[in-house]
Amino acid sequence: MRFFDCNVSFGLPARRPLAPVATAVELLAEMDVAGVDRALVWHIAQHDVAPQTGNAMLSDAIAPHARLTGCWTVLPNQAHEFPEPSELFRLMRESHVAALRAFPDSHRFLLNAVSMGEVLSAMDERRVPLFLSVKRGCTWSTIYDLMASFPSLTCVVCDHGCWGEDRAFRPLLERYPNLYVDTAQYLLDGGIEALVADYGPHRLLFGSGFPESHFGGMMMALRHAQIPDGAKDAIAYGNLERLIEEAQL
Repeated sequence: MRFFDCNVSFGLPARRPLAPVATAVELLAEMDVAGVDRALVWHIAQHDVAPQTGNAMLSDAIAPHARLTGCWTVLPNQAHEFPEPSELFRLMRESHVAALRAFPDSHRFLLNAVSMGEVLSAMDERRVPLFLSVKRGCTWSTIYDLMASFPSLTCVVCDHGCWGEDRAFRPLLERYPNLYVDTAQYLLDGGIEALVADYGPHRLLFGSGFPESHFGGMMMALRHAQIPDGAKDAIAYGNLERLIEEAQL
């Protein structure tokens, strides 16, 4: 099986993770040990320092490494901290960046049409994926309100855990066809099988949550899931590859 991890970061955060990696080179070494082919990555400075600083650090770090695709962080732009959407997307394309993240609680803003309508509408139109972490800076109520305003937005919900979170994300999967969930920390007995049975394999993306979780846990869970091999391949690699190819940058 090939693995394309949708939920990986590097850099040294204020709070030490399980398996810290300071650089892209160190990250690639860990990926080689685990057997992960590619990763959609972000730099912890995008969250802990400032999005603009972290985005630049990410781009510089991944530039020599074709196996790493970037995921920048975005903010509301009333203070003109970012380029306009068309210019932002051009810079993303030039920097080998394929998606965006937002951390509304951590960065103290409201993720909605009032604060970010222009960029969210442009992302929706161009199918640029937005990654949101339940564990880091985004509540379920925010995600529900966002999707109600932008029902066709390509959105990937990450780090939702395994303790009853199905009740939060299953209604979203039912209603919004371009919403996806990652597998990071979804160590629920029969969970992958149940989601594939109910929604098909194309709504799940392999994500490890590394370095706060090891790569191997979710790789093993997916390898041994009682689902067809084609479904495993879609979750492990194909779904994320398709989302990146569909983005019009």
